[in-house]
Amino acid sequence: MPAPSACPRRRELDRDACCGLYVFMVLGLLLIASAYLIGSVASAIVVCRLMRLPDPRSGGSGNPGATNVLRVGGKTAAALTLIGDMLKGLLPVLLARALSNELVVAAVALAAFLGHLFPLYFGFKGGKGMATAFGAAAGVAFPVMLTMAVAWLIVVATTRYVSLASMIAAAVSPVAAFALALHPATFAALAVMAGFIIYRHKANIERLRSGTESRIGEDAES
Repeated sequence: MPAPSACPRRRELDRDACCGLYVFMVLGLLLIASAYLIGSVASAIVVCRLMRLPDPRSGGSGNPGATNVLRVGGKTAAALTLIGDMLKGLLPVLLARALSNELVVAAVALAAFLGHLFPLYFGFKGGKGMATAFGAAAGVAFPVMLTMAVAWLIVVATTRYVSLASMIAAAVSPVAAFALALHPATFAALAVMAGFIIYRHKANIERLRSGTESRIGEDAES
């Protein structure tokens, strides 16, 4: 039987442990929520407004992403959009990695991605998520992002279809995570992202099947 003086000490340790767990949980929720809010900033719309360009939702394919901004606003605007979309996936993940564990890191990556797809500030109507997924993958596991980039470049170089390259790059991300034996939460987050990206390209899939999908340098939808 423990000495009477040991009981208050044990209760104090238990209380400290509970407080630490509570702080950790609150921090994780704050990181996830902030990642969604950051992801909700539509880089394409912000860039086009700042540069006094047409709203990407009303021109080209209507998709608020870098490819469509290239079509309606040119290379500089598209590059800024691409960088913005990647950073809003990368930065929240890097912050979560510095402050929390792998489960929270994976959740933050997914939250930033979902913010791009369903932005709070723009009526929950966002883009297809490829650039944000690239950024999030870079923060979660850089080798996964490299695998995605290589797949994307190979498909674009051989077919000139950005949409097909994006879908294949997304599809290989959970495969790479599995091959690298990453945390199950990381695999799950990447698999969900891949599913959403492929689903968001459903119109492109139909055009690929019918042979009407646009290639790089053409003016059709993407």
